[in-house]
Amino acid sequence: MKLQSVGIKDFTCPVSIREKTGALQQTVATIAMRATMPHHLRENCVTVFIQALGSYQEDMSAAIFPALLADVRGQLQAERTEMEMTFPYFIPKQAPITRTQSLMEYNCSFTGRSNGGQELLLSVSVPVTTLCPCSKEISAAGAHNQRAEVKLTVRMKRFIWLEDLITLVEGCGSCELYALLKRPDEKFVTEQAYANPMFVEDVVRMVSQQALARPEIDWFSVSVESFESIHKHSAYAYVDSDDL
Repeated sequence: MKLQSVGIKDFTCPVSIREKTGALQQTVATIAMRATMPHHLRENCVTVFIQALGSYQEDMSAAIFPALLADVRGQLQAERTEMEMTFPYFIPKQAPITRTQSLMEYNCSFTGRSNGGQELLLSVSVPVTTLCPCSKEISAAGAHNQRAEVKLTVRMKRFIWLEDLITLVEGCGSCELYALLKRPDEKFVTEQAYANPMFVEDVVRMVSQQALARPEIDWFSVSVESFESIHKHSAYAYVDSDDL
């Protein structure tokens, strides 16, 4: 009997991610790896997977994903190999007024496939603030705002840094988020969000426009979930560039 795929899931290990600065960032990744095996082969794929990860974990950038997957595919004589690696990624960020620095965490992932050709997707999940335009319009004073999470997934024509994708998204909300704010910073972000009200639909459209303008990006999808402050439910919007 031919199995659709065999592999490992929820495997965690330390990895080093190449930063745009050239430095290596130490983090911990959660990995899923699968292979489609010919029915006549009984190779222990788990051993091959873990040994391959050990060989590449010291410099685990998106650029090496094709080589890693091709290596595993060759060792297993597999028809196809796939791997998804998710990890927290930290970027130093200064508060807008006091310039106080802190680390912002972003959930990122690399997803690759090798089946004779290669496919690589990068994803970043970026928190932003959204302020409700309707609430601002109908209220005599104030408006409700909320934290939203934007997930941008791209297929590249050319290499693009995680930092560039994160910066692209952060400029598309009512205001950016920060890990640490002092009072002058809080005043700034509150007023900036109030001056820039956005629905989730507005955020999706703006991220899409920015992604379309990037020559490195071949395909993308964008989702925005707003964790509403005055509703029990979330607001949600999604777009796939194939539908544009």
